[in-house]
Amino acid sequence: MPENARIAQDGRLSIAGVDLCELADAFGTPVFVYDEEHLRARCKEAVEAFGPCVAYATKAFLCKEMARLVVEEGMVLDVSTMGELAVARAAGVPPERLVMHGNNKSQGELEAALELSVRRIAIDSFDEIDRLREMLANGTSRERQPVLIRVTPGIEAHTHAYVMTGNEDTKFGFSVASGAAEEGIEAIAAIPSLKLVGIHAHIGSQIFDLDAFVREVEVLAPLIQSHGLSELCIGGGLGVAYLNDERAASITAWAREVRATCKAAGLGKGVSVYAEPGRAIVATAGLTCYRVGTIKRLTAIRNYVAVDGGMSDNPRPVLYGAGYEAFLARAADAQRTFDCRVVGKHCESGDVIVAEGRLPQDVAIGDVLVTPVTGAYGYAMASNYNRVPRAPVVFVRDGKARAVVRRETVEDLLHLEP
Repeated sequence: MPENARIAQDGRLSIAGVDLCELADAFGTPVFVYDEEHLRARCKEAVEAFGPCVAYATKAFLCKEMARLVVEEGMVLDVSTMGELAVARAAGVPPERLVMHGNNKSQGELEAALELSVRRIAIDSFDEIDRLREMLANGTSRERQPVLIRVTPGIEAHTHAYVMTGNEDTKFGFSVASGAAEEGIEAIAAIPSLKLVGIHAHIGSQIFDLDAFVREVEVLAPLIQSHGLSELCIGGGLGVAYLNDERAASITAWAREVRATCKAAGLGKGVSVYAEPGRAIVATAGLTCYRVGTIKRLTAIRNYVAVDGGMSDNPRPVLYGAGYEAFLARAADAQRTFDCRVVGKHCESGDVIVAEGRLPQDVAIGDVLVTPVTGAYGYAMASNYNRVPRAPVVFVRDGKARAVVRRETVEDLLHLEP
């Protein structure tokens, strides 16, 4: 739950002093709700743990207000598309607080990064090196552009196959084992307008075992040392607990383990070691409120509780088999003895939000149903499937709620069509 969640004596849930049932009435459902102070606390923790180079992975959740918040709390932002870059710039994020990522950067994205002189470009392929060489030969950049090289450390983190990114069979980076990383470093060094400052890697997402990051550092440290580089970015991927029986390490514990490994590997104070957390910053700070619309009791089979959202606002259960909890905003601490499957309104049998849910026996049509830990990859991955307008994003703080992204309308959906 968000840090400022409170359950009143009558069982009603509030976040930062805002009653969720009242919020749902005011803003409609579905609605993404974020505890702003929780977001700020995680950003502060990340900066304290990893230093001022630590970057927020905007793919987890991005809007202009989030970009401003991250910068205010001292973090850098990593972006990987023209859209993410545009949102960050529209929020007033200065180029020196931006890192440009992406395994298949377009010509336009590279040109924008060079023209802005972003803090770092993370180079991901030989094709990208060739494009940069050609662009810089034509005078696109007036100063040496600092870059990182993304490498593949060959680490198979224990997570879903779709979010493994550090193993050899991946679309990302230059393999260390094959020698491609060394070749890439030499190719970058041959371009006078580029300044290779460090190594970047990312081994996957939703990782609970910190030993995976230990093994990552052990592979990358020799590269840093042999080339005299000054930065090591271990990427993101720290897991968060979605279910009651899950336990996750804190950002502080993560940094402590990484720094101890770096010290043991001989990386001194001259090497800046940092990370790119995304999910760990925003996931638990956010939750989603839905309205129950239909309840079906299939005798001896299953109970279905259908809500007014679904895979359009949370595709993670469909994509990854991700698990969530569910409860009622009016009775957050009630016994949950009604076994059910919480489903959405889309035309798919796979439109499941909580596969094995439990709710109070008196769940009724019109109830506000809440799924916690939806702050990451909910709004960010939302779609208009079945032409459903996307839900709004509301920040709550000090007893007040404000929409930082308004609800889409049918008119918005038709706006792109002639």
